[in-house]
Amino acid sequence: MKKKILIIGNGANAYALAKEFSKEHEIFVTPASDTLKEFATAVDIREDSVMELLEFVMENGIDMTIAISQKAINADIASIFAKNKQYIFAPSANSANIVNDKAYAKKVLYKLHIPTPKFGIFEKQNVAVDYIKNQTIPYVIKTNDLNSAVIITSNNVAKNILDSLYIEKNKKVIIEDYVYGTSFSFYAITDGYKALPFGSSLTYMHSLEGEGGQLTGGLGSVSPNYKLSIEQEYFLMDNVIYPILEYLENNKSPYLGIIGINGILTDEGEIKVLGCNSFMQDCDAVSILNTLNENLYELFESCIIGSFSDEVDTIKFNNQSSVSLVLACKNKNANENVISGLNNLDENTILTYYPTVTKNRYLEYEAHAGLNIIITTISSSPAKASEIAYSEADDVTFEGKFIRKDLCNNKY
Repeated sequence: MKKKILIIGNGANAYALAKEFSKEHEIFVTPASDTLKEFATAVDIREDSVMELLEFVMENGIDMTIAISQKAINADIASIFAKNKQYIFAPSANSANIVNDKAYAKKVLYKLHIPTPKFGIFEKQNVAVDYIKNQTIPYVIKTNDLNSAVIITSNNVAKNILDSLYIEKNKKVIIEDYVYGTSFSFYAITDGYKALPFGSSLTYMHSLEGEGGQLTGGLGSVSPNYKLSIEQEYFLMDNVIYPILEYLENNKSPYLGIIGINGILTDEGEIKVLGCNSFMQDCDAVSILNTLNENLYELFESCIIGSFSDEVDTIKFNNQSSVSLVLACKNKNANENVISGLNNLDENTILTYYPTVTKNRYLEYEAHAGLNIIITTISSSPAKASEIAYSEADDVTFEGKFIRKDLCNNKY
């Protein structure tokens, strides 16, 4: 039966989810990018205007709301909708502190004895400056801002970064040891009490091949993560996901939704947890959604109405490998940067757009500085899917185009 679904968020992850749901349901989105409007109805209401969104949902007979937007989650849209008996798939503001407040998350990881890189949290600049004097280079400086992590290779650079950060009052700065290894993401779906694995990805977070350069929002992913063993996934469920969920439940803030774990798999096979996400990251979302063999609406609904624990025993996957390759634009000054070659792609290739992609007056897609397109291909093996993805990416051109060229290189 066709349902009405409101998705709050306009990142590539929201696009991927909206596109998947649009195959069977009527989709509404806010905020709406040019590309999202192609298959979803735009709702002109701010993400954090919770009462306006509630009024819209009730007046338009929306069957389910899915909040991906951090602004909406922080405005506690989940609690307000639930009190008004509206189906919403999202964590409450209190439970989402574990994903939105990085300093809080690090403290919880430490308290629960979850393996995480050594860190310090600093509210005063002079204390932070003293701390880095004894830090081994490289190390990481980050704040609660999205994608704020910076790899430090010089203490002089670190001091300049600290100067800029502490201009803002009450800024909590986290200084963390840098851990060498393979970046991964691991996701679980939960009703707040029971959790099941929802997919994993080998995530390419660095800006350069060979895990060089600075950290980004992700330049590619492979799902499932072929470097993460079944035993390591059990470890993540038993020693990371469940302890966090139990901690939140004991603090009267059970977490409903998808919770993601960002981590590093070291060359020695150890797992270090860096932090959490309130949904799948952009390139992970499209990779994982295309490996699932589930009715997402029914699955999300079971979490909302409380039948998840009794009715869902496992999440089914299709045993295929999915590779998502991000096409970025490095030219900050590119004007009228038309994207060419999209019509030449294979019909099985999945395109996902970031809100940076716009349409001009001729209805042509244009790229802008930053991440623009995710090309996703599916095959029987990561190597084959990767080969197809790179072949498809060669057909897409725009000024300043950049891709990482080492996806599925076994070294990384």
